[in-house]
Amino acid sequence: MKKYTGKTIRYFWHQILHYKLLSCVALFGLLIATIGDLFIPVILKDFVNLLAGSPDAETVHSVMRIFVYFILINVLNWVGWRIGTFTFTIMEAGAMKDIGEDCFNHLHKHSFQFFNNQFVGALVKRVNRMVRSFEEITDKIFFEFLPLFVRTVVTVTVLWIIDARIGALVLAWFVLYIVVNIVISRYKMKKYDLPRAEADTAVTAMLADTVSNHSTIRLFAGLNFEKKRFAKTLQNWRERLLSAWFFEIGLDAIFGVLIAGIDIAVIYIGIQLWKTGDFTPGHFVLLQSYMLELYHQLWSFGRTLRRFYELFADANEMMEIIEKPSDIVDAPGARILRVPNGEVRFDDVNFSYTGQEEHDVIKNLSFKVKSGERVALIGPSGGGKTTIVKLLLRLFDVPRGKIFVDDFDISKIKQDSLHANIALVPQDPVLFHRSLMENIRYGRPDATRKEVIWASKLAHCHEFISHFPDGYETFVGERGVKLSGGERQRVAIARAILANTKILILDEATSSLDSESEKLIKDALNNLMKNKTVFVIAHRLSTVIDMDRILVLEKGRIVEEGNHGELIKKDGGLYRKLWELQVGGYLVD
Repeated sequence: MKKYTGKTIRYFWHQILHYKLLSCVALFGLLIATIGDLFIPVILKDFVNLLAGSPDAETVHSVMRIFVYFILINVLNWVGWRIGTFTFTIMEAGAMKDIGEDCFNHLHKHSFQFFNNQFVGALVKRVNRMVRSFEEITDKIFFEFLPLFVRTVVTVTVLWIIDARIGALVLAWFVLYIVVNIVISRYKMKKYDLPRAEADTAVTAMLADTVSNHSTIRLFAGLNFEKKRFAKTLQNWRERLLSAWFFEIGLDAIFGVLIAGIDIAVIYIGIQLWKTGDFTPGHFVLLQSYMLELYHQLWSFGRTLRRFYELFADANEMMEIIEKPSDIVDAPGARILRVPNGEVRFDDVNFSYTGQEEHDVIKNLSFKVKSGERVALIGPSGGGKTTIVKLLLRLFDVPRGKIFVDDFDISKIKQDSLHANIALVPQDPVLFHRSLMENIRYGRPDATRKEVIWASKLAHCHEFISHFPDGYETFVGERGVKLSGGERQRVAIARAILANTKILILDEATSSLDSESEKLIKDALNNLMKNKTVFVIAHRLSTVIDMDRILVLEKGRIVEEGNHGELIKKDGGLYRKLWELQVGGYLVD
């Protein structure tokens, strides 16, 4: 994870550069305010020395002049802070928005397989941490680190002018203090902060996993088991958090001694100078004003720097995803796919989920589906039916062989354009937590309300939608949990009808419907399938009797091919065996 810190710094810097003018104005305002603050002790030095003398006319005049300067500097400070904070706020808010969008884009460029290996809650937290880390890091740079640098330069310069010994001592001590803090903070990030961030992510991931599967936990009486697992994860997080905190407490004790030591040394030198007449009361005011402010800044610096590295540890988790190459990328010069016909061809395709040839689930697969042909993919579980669909959608790349749509190699066309030309009705549709209107319209975002209702009627979901108090504006809950399985499937069918693509994939599209609904949906699907190239994945063979062609798959190969009438007559054939099992009542779905 450490290797991503440099990349995170460059990434954040690049975001700031998008707002160069605002950043420069903010920096200018903050510098004016900081330098103005540093002039106040200089004025107070002369002010105290004058007050120590007799209040004659000349002295009073000088005191009032210094008082006017004091007012002007405070006005300048106020203006500087207002300019700096106002422009900085605009810059930071804009950059945070850009980072959020960039994280969203990078996250969703990743492959189907990537999301299968991740916890949703953990991914969401990584994005939020990235945005918030930028906010806090830039706050600390602009409002703490840069003012500290300016204050130190001015303080050392003024003290050096007063007495070179004090200036040299403060400079040497400052450099030592900063170097030690940087070294220790880097060590703390590697030793404590990164493990803490990982443990924190693990807690979020487990919490999200249990919330997503709350019904399974309840139905299998798994609450006590999950409580123990979560408690163990929390205990690991607690131990790492305490280790980081105890390390921080120890550092505070050490640095407190160092700060007290330099304060004692500087005051002692000042007393010696006062004894020789080289120091006035005003010099002590100036010295202590600068040193107290510097001590305050340095005391905060240690904690701030260590928090700085904690924030980078948080941001690095998302930077790892940003830097991670996508498994599926558009080829250079990839074309936009136009599908006038919808012909599909698999040419000697081989595929393995593990990437190892000996584990191929698709083996030397070649077939052609003509434009407008309706093809069913059937066979035992693990035969490769769903994998064929995933490969056609290019959710995975094939290592050997090619897949063509209208003679276009799908590896050389833009993925978005491929998906825009294929409509999928999955076995278990997942809906957005949005209105029914928005979910159906997802098939074609520019569709009118009238067209959405038309598609809904064809899919026979208009009937149940009409019974909801809010109708098409009804929100369906996360993943569509407020609808039954059959209702979700009919919404997915309506979405596919609205999309009206040349290629249609039905993955057990009627499996969750009751018999009455299934009959209605079959009529709608028959209309939907007209003049389209259709792939139907089915276990229930009664749903594929009317297909133009049936491909029977076993162990990644086509073992039989033909229509229902041809395959049912084949003695000893796999299709006939499956059909007889289902007709005999031994196999359902």
